[in-house]
Amino acid sequence: MTSPDFTARLAGRAFDIGRAAWNACAGTEHPFTRYEFFDAVEASGSATARTGWRPLHLVVERDRSVEGILPLYLKNHSQGEYVFDHAWADALERAGGDYYPKIQASVPFTPATGRRFLTKSDDARTALLAAGRTAVKELKASSLHVTFLTQEEWRAAGDAGYLLRTDQQFHWQNRGYSSFDQFLAELSSSKRKNLRKEREAVRAAGVEFDWLTGRDITEAHWDTFFEFYMDTGGRKWGHPYLTRDFFSRVGSSMGDQILLVMARRSSRYIAGALNFFGGGTIFGRNWGCVEFVPFLHFETCYYQAIEFAIARGLAKVEAGAQGAHKLLRGYLPVPTYSAHYIAHPGLRRAVDDYLDREREAVAAHIEELAEHGPFKKA
Repeated sequence: MTSPDFTARLAGRAFDIGRAAWNACAGTEHPFTRYEFFDAVEASGSATARTGWRPLHLVVERDRSVEGILPLYLKNHSQGEYVFDHAWADALERAGGDYYPKIQASVPFTPATGRRFLTKSDDARTALLAAGRTAVKELKASSLHVTFLTQEEWRAAGDAGYLLRTDQQFHWQNRGYSSFDQFLAELSSSKRKNLRKEREAVRAAGVEFDWLTGRDITEAHWDTFFEFYMDTGGRKWGHPYLTRDFFSRVGSSMGDQILLVMARRSSRYIAGALNFFGGGTIFGRNWGCVEFVPFLHFETCYYQAIEFAIARGLAKVEAGAQGAHKLLRGYLPVPTYSAHYIAHPGLRRAVDDYLDREREAVAAHIEELAEHGPFKKA
């Protein structure tokens, strides 16, 4: 695969590209674009060919120097992506085609917005967009899906002929708060009372919280958190994605960008939430518990993240996918973006028509939800 001034190749794992070359393109500020995260999720056995996530990262080079990377996975299913294309797969299968394998350009199991085209220049991004389409043909895949990319990248993908999709998440914005109480003061009276009631119920149950970052997180902490993750994830998804080794690897290589919130009653941990932070944002990722306490999930995942963001001066909390219940707790709807190249002409036309209507519906829904936000009306 080639383009003017660039040579493109499929490199395999992040390890095959190397930390220095990867981070020279991605930087290390955003936790989910840096080499260390991709290496951990692949080397731990979480994202591998065996689990249906075969790493085939796309690299563009100029004069043998890596100028851009598009993280790619060859997939035989649509699990762990958070942008649902099952209807597209069903349509192509019913028409006698094969939707799988497909190519996914994403951070495995991570619905967090960030750069997907990890490049040193716009020219390199243009080369990756072209090479991505060529990769679909060479790998005999049905399609390429770039998920949770930035709005700027999304527009560039549209200019390159990719189909454009939107969805929504709920994010909390730090408006320069000096305390959680100052944030509460901006809510309507009923919503403010509700949040205080939920927090008081957790305190009345005797639950306290530890914030652990960096070297404060021990293997014993990871053992305990993994128990929570497996118990809750097993009930919710059937088979959690991440292996125990993944947590040790990210804890060792990027612990300075991890907040592990651990809930304890007396000296016993009963729940925990894993967060990553960087670039002014804290990202809520995984949670689990082994004991039911009313409102414990809201406190551990949402309110503790807000407290941490205020304490660290972070601008935003991204609490992950789904969850309209977040709206009542100060998290407002925002659009998320994905771009799709579909090789089959008939399916491409049908999806393009559908996405035109879906984007309008998503925008209207975001506007409607914002009208029912918890903040005082001006």
